[in-house]
Amino acid sequence: MPIIFGPINSRRFGKSLGIDLSPSKKQCNFDCLYCELEPAKTMGAYKDVVSVEEIMEALNGVLAEHQDIDVLTVTANGEPTLYPYLSELMNKINSVKGNIKTLILSNASTINKADIQEALMKFDSVKLSLDCATPRCLKRLDRANKGIDVEQIKEGMLSFKEKFSKPLIVEILMVKGINDTKEEIRALNSYLLKLKPTRIDIGTIDRPPAYSVEGLSYEDILERSTWFDATLPIYIAHRQKLSAKASSYSKDDILETIKKRPLTPEDIDVLFDDASKERLQLLVDNKKIKLETYANYDFFVKNIIG
Repeated sequence: MPIIFGPINSRRFGKSLGIDLSPSKKQCNFDCLYCELEPAKTMGAYKDVVSVEEIMEALNGVLAEHQDIDVLTVTANGEPTLYPYLSELMNKINSVKGNIKTLILSNASTINKADIQEALMKFDSVKLSLDCATPRCLKRLDRANKGIDVEQIKEGMLSFKEKFSKPLIVEILMVKGINDTKEEIRALNSYLLKLKPTRIDIGTIDRPPAYSVEGLSYEDILERSTWFDATLPIYIAHRQKLSAKASSYSKDDILETIKKRPLTPEDIDVLFDDASKERLQLLVDNKKIKLETYANYDFFVKNIIG
């Protein structure tokens, strides 16, 4: 299995190359119910380790062929922060990447460790998963390796956020009947108001999962998003948006909806009929609503001075 995959075109980041730190097999300290990889026993450290030299040789070869890359995304068949030479690898990548941005996708399980935080500081953007804010949910949904504690994860994310001035993105993947309840969302909301991440991506299952669990519809996720505080920068990352039916919104409906949950232009395209889009534009023209950008996403928000 190749170490480097892509490039792929991303609306958020442009042309992206992926770097897989565990190309041979799944190596993870979580066994999430929704994982697209086959179930595997959790582990606290990699057993099969690719050398930094091998990764850099593969990366330099692809970069020589593709000289228009916008972002390098570090990931793994499992958890990338379990890679034992992550900090050393990032030193090497940063020495050759030039203007290319770097991003890591992590389950946040090791974020409380000082050496992991040191390695993550070397990225341009960090995306951390936080499906659960309670121990019971973490045990049921993410099925974490022994010794992983959700309170340590939350404390680690807070301490890392204090040091990290670049984009910190939190991802929540919702599974029906587990972390989509008012109780679990209340716990997530309370914590996220303390963390204040740059952006929060809420998604659901969109590929065949490892276990028999169900995702949520776009409409259900949109409803759940209104259960979070309206000040939180939430983006709904859902492949099935087109299943939603466009509706008619009055000016008051639009203002009330956006007050509860800022919407992206993509959300507007799905939810609003043509007449409602015209009403939205009038509200923008009259400075009742404005467009703001959070970590590469545009959101329509209520203008306080409007």
